[in-house]
Order: sequence, then C-alpha cells, then structure tokens
Amino acid sequence: MSREIPPDIENTATTSSSGSTLSGELLDWLKTILIAVVLMLLLNLFVFNISIVKGESMQPTLVEQDRLFINKIVYEFDTPKRHDVVVLHDPSHTPDRKEFLVKRVIGIPGDMIEIREHVLYINEEPQTEPYTNTSIEDPDFGPIRLEEGRYFVMGDNRHAGKSKDSRSFGSVSAKEIVGKAEFIFWPMSDMKKL
Repeated sequence: MSREIPPDIENTATTSSSGSTLSGELLDWLKTILIAVVLMLLLNLFVFNISIVKGESMQPTLVEQDRLFINKIVYEFDTPKRHDVVVLHDPSHTPDRKEFLVKRVIGIPGDMIEIREHVLYINEEPQTEPYTNTSIEDPDFGPIRLEEGRYFVMGDNRHAGKSKDSRSFGSVSAKEIVGKAEFIFWPMSDMKKL
C-alpha cells in the first residue's frame, strides 16, 4: 500500500513562508498579553488592590511605604468586623483631604463609643488595645451610639493629633469602606497578616 501525499497538500506545506509564521506568532503573543492586562485590570477594579501607606496615623501597626494587599470583595459577602484594618474613602471636607485612608474599625453598628480619661470604652467596657503603643493623648470623646450601617474608625497612632479619624469626621457608612487590608507584603522583613 502506497503512502503518497496528494500534490495539493504537499504544495501547501512547502509554500508556507517564515514571515507569515512569525507574524502569526506575534499576533498570538499580543492577544495573550492583551487578555492578561484586561484580566488584571478587572481583578484590580473589583477583587483586590495594592496600596502604599502614606503618613503615620496607623503606627506602630503600619509605617510609611508599607505595601498592603487590599481585599475589595470581602465586604460584598460580609460586614466589617471590630479590629479589621480597612481602606476607606476620606469622608472629610477639609483642605488636607486625601482620596483614601487606612484605619482600624473600632465600633460596629449598635456600639456605644466613648473616650474617657484617655481610655477607649465600647459599650461602657474599657478596651485593651494591643495594637497601640500609648494611651490616647487626644481629648475625651463621646459617648455616641452608632446607627445601623455605621462604623467608628480610628488610627492606631494614639499620640496627640496624629490620626484624622471618626473623632473628627464622624462615623462612616459601609459604602465608604473600599476593602479590608489583609496583609503587608512589602518590605519582606515586615510581611505579616493584619
């Protein structure tokens, strides 16, 4: 039995030029890169974000230039919890307004918040705050009760005047919270879960 290749198939195989193969391969690479870029943009828009810490309001937990992984989808399925470190839109209307702030959730809906004699009270219970390195140096605050869907946020830096937070701009809504800071990923020496 003879295994001859029909002449028309043989000619097709031998007339393919290397120029068209190179351009086809280049087109495949460009498609792959474009799909990867679009996928990363969509993930960045809806699922996660990378943020750089600016300022000292979250010291000692976070320091200037720490890189954070922000989970933007977690609060689509759950609500912020007390002690979560969150990124939120700056609700203030002052000249030093920033686009985003990083703060810790101190109070959740229904909580009574008060700062008395440099101690934080939640629902009339004094709080131990292991994430801070000093007692609250700013003036006393409250008491206030948080309404449904409202959160009280503060920076971990409790030195006088070091954190712009709910003591100055009030409680924030769940809609103002962009996502949860899950962990520091850079510098590697400071890598940790928050």
